[in-house]
Amino acid sequence: MIDLEDAKLQKHSVTISGHRTSISLERCFWRHLRMIAQERDISVNELVKLLDEARTGSLSGTIRAFVLQTLENQQSEH
Repeated sequence: MIDLEDAKLQKHSVTISGHRTSISLERCFWRHLRMIAQERDISVNELVKLLDEARTGSLSGTIRAFVLQTLENQQSEH
């Protein structure tokens, strides 16, 4: 069964280059972003900062694409 609560947007504040900003993502993306940061032994703020530095589009879109690509890469490894 699909948990539609995971589709609800959540807004979180992060600090990028000394500036606080809010990012709205679906709950499932926040959950996976936290797990990926933990696996890499860095904070969510640090991971978002790295993604912000590398992005060419919107930050939220970049985060979603990064999470999906990371999950796809993990899936293909198994």
